[in-house]
Amino acid sequence: MSLEYAYRPGTSETGQGGVAAVSAAQRVYDALRRQIIGLEMPPGTVLARNELTLRFGVSQTPIREALQKLEQDGLVRIYPQSRTVVRRIDVKQLYETHFLRVAVECEVVRRLAAAQRPDVIKRARAIVQMQNALVGDIAQMDMYNDLDRTFHQTLYRGVGVGAIQELVGSKLGHLARCQRMELPKKGKMADIVEAHTAILEAIESGDPEAADQAMRRHLSGTISRVDDLRAERPEYFTQDDNLYR
Repeated sequence: MSLEYAYRPGTSETGQGGVAAVSAAQRVYDALRRQIIGLEMPPGTVLARNELTLRFGVSQTPIREALQKLEQDGLVRIYPQSRTVVRRIDVKQLYETHFLRVAVECEVVRRLAAAQRPDVIKRARAIVQMQNALVGDIAQMDMYNDLDRTFHQTLYRGVGVGAIQELVGSKLGHLARCQRMELPKKGKMADIVEAHTAILEAIESGDPEAADQAMRRHLSGTISRVDDLRAERPEYFTQDDNLYR
């Protein structure tokens, strides 16, 4: 199962100083989100604004905006006048966003299979080849993940729904952390490459039903093992005590 899509909403502000402020907030957001998704900042980590301003060399304003975006994504909880804490993986939201992703991505590959877009398939195959070259190299995990996101972006954009991809991607933080827990396991990187290849073969054959099933199988991996992941790291997941929820 692939890791989360890149989520980089566009800049809407203009004018002197406006673009710079948004750019700084986006830079902080991207860096913190990557660390949270990568579990470098595990659930329960406290994010102190003063420390973040020193780390990123920015004022309080872009830090506040970045944290607000992360809260909208469900990845942090802001306690006003107190602290910001990285949230536990919300199991309910995890299943809800997986449901959304399956519904959208299966429709994407169905449309690609019907449309027959050799240019899209060619680009996607090149990405899979680059992924395959990194299989087993844990030191290149970040690059592998970036290629994984690009693969799915390519499919979305192939049917002209890149904006929907950004919307779905922004909601996949909890799922992405589960995927990150799994990815270093032996054979997982190769399994993803195999699944991507099967999806492209089904699309290229012009069979929407086969493409749908290939994508559905691909997206079922991590979600089917959530209970095992919770047993391994219970402190990462929401419990009945509502802590960090």
